[in-house]
Amino acid sequence: MIRARGLVQTFQTRQGKKKTEVRAVDGVDLDVAEGEVVGFLGPNGAGKTTTLRMLTTLLTPTEGTATVAGYDVVRESEQVRRSIGYVSQAGGAFSGARAGDEVMDHGMLYGLKRSVVEERGRRLFEQMNLDGLWQRMPKNMSGGQKRRLDIVMGLIHEPSLVFLDEPTTGLDPQARANLWEHIRDLRARRGATVFLTTHYLDEADTLSDRILIIDQGRIVAADTSDNLKAQVAGDLVEIEVADHAQVSDAAARLTTITDGRAEVEVEDRIVRGKVPRAGRAVPGLLRDLDRAGIDLDAIEVHRPTLDDVFLTLTGRSLRDAEAAQPGDGGAPASDPTEPTDAPEAVLR
Repeated sequence: MIRARGLVQTFQTRQGKKKTEVRAVDGVDLDVAEGEVVGFLGPNGAGKTTTLRMLTTLLTPTEGTATVAGYDVVRESEQVRRSIGYVSQAGGAFSGARAGDEVMDHGMLYGLKRSVVEERGRRLFEQMNLDGLWQRMPKNMSGGQKRRLDIVMGLIHEPSLVFLDEPTTGLDPQARANLWEHIRDLRARRGATVFLTTHYLDEADTLSDRILIIDQGRIVAADTSDNLKAQVAGDLVEIEVADHAQVSDAAARLTTITDGRAEVEVEDRIVRGKVPRAGRAVPGLLRDLDRAGIDLDAIEVHRPTLDDVFLTLTGRSLRDAEAAQPGDGGAPASDPTEPTDAPEAVLR
């Protein structure tokens, strides 16, 4: 559904009289299969937004090639736009118009008949829990309702591929959870492929079949969430030994199941160490401890998080990287390497 090879995007920046070329995206290769839900993650400035804009034809690649829904993003950009749905972070509905009118206008721009657009739009309103809001203005809707309206506008022409750019930013937890269900339904009910950018790690973990991580303009990881966690961090196994005199023996036995690849720490009666795929190793450890007569007061297994993956791959926490952007209160921003005077483009 998406295939990119060697995508590059460069921008010119000016500091005084000196011009500098910034390589915002530096040779990105990626593949997305039909029916996948793919999470696209990266700190601000990593090239995430720039890559998304190239794939949706809003930016022409400096170098490289990409096909989206079977069409070349440069030579067949119109066909790409007709084949995809795009829900931008900023939203696409005019706040002073009626919601139904915005949907009608959006659908008719794709060449659909008025009767077809209205039938689809009202059906989507029902599916997205927007019943009774056809005549309401977006400025009088809640944040969750406006985001669902944006998704309706992105789906009105029944695309096979949907790009969702930070779809739940600014929503409260209940609205986020509700929107997650609708995103799941895009594939389950409509068979759509979903390309999701987000800075919420739990969102990517919950919704994505596979995760792509971009940093400094390059894809640094591409795999399932579970595999990324297993490869990068391992599970933290923590045991509390009942008898302080047996702590060193317990530590030695825990070391054996780490394959000697991780340091085992001891703190009073607590012994902890990282174990690859601990779910398979812990039963054997418990049998070994029992045979040795080592009693435990407690044992806990802590799965690694995607933030652990980020910390290992990029040297920083994604949450910290997002929060560090000045003036945005921790919300994601556009790639700072992009020109600030570039006009906003809208998919039509």
